[in-house]
Amino acid sequence: MSGTITVERPIETESVTPPRPATDSSYGQILESSSIIGGAQVINLVIGLVRTKFVAVLIGPTGIGLLGIYLSINEMTAKIAGMGIQTSGVRDVAKFCGDGDENGVAKTITTLRRVCWFTGAVGMLLLCVLAPWISKFSFGSSDYSWAIAALGITILLSNVAGGQSAILQGTRRIGDLARIKVFGALASTLVAIACYAWLGITGIVPVLVIMSVIALGISTYFARRIDVANVTTSWLESWNQARSLVRLGLAMVFPGIVAAVVTYITRIWITRDFGLIGVGIFTAAFTLSALFVNFVLGAMGADYYPRLTAAIHDNSQMNRLINEQTEVGLLLAFPGLMCTLVLAPFALTLFYTSDFAPAAEMLKWFILGCMGQVLAWPLGFSLLAKGQGGLFVAFETAIHLIHLGMIWIGLNALGLEGVSVAFVSLNVVATIGMLLVTRQTIGFSWSANVWSQLAWMIPLTVVVFLFNVYLPEKYALTIPVGLVASLVSGVVCLRQLAVRVGKNHRVPQTIRSLPCGKWLLSGLP
Repeated sequence: MSGTITVERPIETESVTPPRPATDSSYGQILESSSIIGGAQVINLVIGLVRTKFVAVLIGPTGIGLLGIYLSINEMTAKIAGMGIQTSGVRDVAKFCGDGDENGVAKTITTLRRVCWFTGAVGMLLLCVLAPWISKFSFGSSDYSWAIAALGITILLSNVAGGQSAILQGTRRIGDLARIKVFGALASTLVAIACYAWLGITGIVPVLVIMSVIALGISTYFARRIDVANVTTSWLESWNQARSLVRLGLAMVFPGIVAAVVTYITRIWITRDFGLIGVGIFTAAFTLSALFVNFVLGAMGADYYPRLTAAIHDNSQMNRLINEQTEVGLLLAFPGLMCTLVLAPFALTLFYTSDFAPAAEMLKWFILGCMGQVLAWPLGFSLLAKGQGGLFVAFETAIHLIHLGMIWIGLNALGLEGVSVAFVSLNVVATIGMLLVTRQTIGFSWSANVWSQLAWMIPLTVVVFLFNVYLPEKYALTIPVGLVASLVSGVVCLRQLAVRVGKNHRVPQTIRSLPCGKWLLSGLP
């Protein structure tokens, strides 16, 4: 989510002295976990871009639009069926692991698996029963009822797979999570290309079902490798523990359900005003903008939440962890997002087709919103880690309802581009709001190092954005200026990362071994 911060001038990065690596190598641990998952995410990113290109060519904007609506229906139902149990399960598993309670870990894992099967089955039946109504509301006819009902299979399988991944995350099996991402992405891409080449648009639902089967198989394989204490857990014990998981899980999932409903309604509104092609344009811009930021946040999130949960009794330590995570997130994400902003029109043609060119302006606005997400994302986890479910529900629900109102205003005032402008506006409101909430709950405030990063990142982003939005016909000027800004920001961020983790960390050592690496890091301690 994005924030608006007014500064007199950018602060030169070399005038800012980041703190030395903490005794527990906190920066190094953040980067280490990020690099493990991040390595997998890089592979996933490449595989995903290949898949996106083939899918765009094989089913076009209309197919992408139809896929987007199916995914919205799927996400909305999955959120309801999951009941947030996977997220609350991560918290409980991580807590028992931190306490060294092997019996607690074993009982929680057993309960988590049982509950995920049950709630997944309920979600599958729910979607099957409501399929005719959902089809009529979404498309104006019942022609898609059978396809929507078939999506129920994915609800069951993905719910169970999510439980397996929660177990891996709670026990901090970062390497296995990385392997799941890579193997799943590769297998899903091969399946998608084959099905779309054979069936075209009619292959969308079979692809989604097969992908859920693959995800379940891979996650189950790695989850079963965890050494769990041999403890018998009765169904009554599982029921009692499940009630606790559901109470916290519902608090976590309700805002997610609201967000999924907002996404679904947005696509329905776009369909009615611009058709499935309009949904395809919107989906392409939003998906491409999210690729890189999801890469960074996914890389960080695998280890961040368990670490934050372990520090819930020490607000000062939580503040330190949040600030450090924010610093690393900005340094990892900023150069890539800048580059995507500069090359938006070319990126859409490269990774989709020329039919998606109208999405370029939307993509630029979405990039601004994604930059803000990097700021707000670490803050939101503090409420989850503290178990403050009521406050989290109230805040997130209000934010998503505000977002829906902004989308309605944007669509009516600016057309399709108004959806992306609403996304930026949402992130401004959400970031400021989350800062105020965390200040009240844990006394949080951004550190001097975070402010120092924002002091040069925000002005640079504004300048590059204005160049790209208001001088689109003068690419001879905007592209070189933007690329130079992206390159310079990449070097600065790389140097700041190296200072934070220390010269003995393997990342700076690897950089120094590359051509020009010693020059890039010259003058650093």
